[in-house]
Amino acid sequence: MKKLFCSIFGHHYSVSKNVTLHIKEYKCVHCGREVTTDVSGNLSTLTPELQDINHTLESIYRKRHQASQQVA
Repeated sequence: MKKLFCSIFGHHYSVSKNVTLHIKEYKCVHCGREVTTDVSGNLSTLTPELQDINHTLESIYRKRHQASQQVA
């Protein structure tokens, strides 16, 4: 039933995870479909490969910002 709702009205995405300031992971409130922003800013289906990339980006982003906050 929920997939029918999304097929008629479209997905209603909410942010499930902030990877960086520009890259986020989204999840549909109704059907649970997960997407992420790609290099050009478009939404792409969240594959295991993209999850791995996002995890790596998040760890690099956190390390870089922790180091810059400690210096400042």
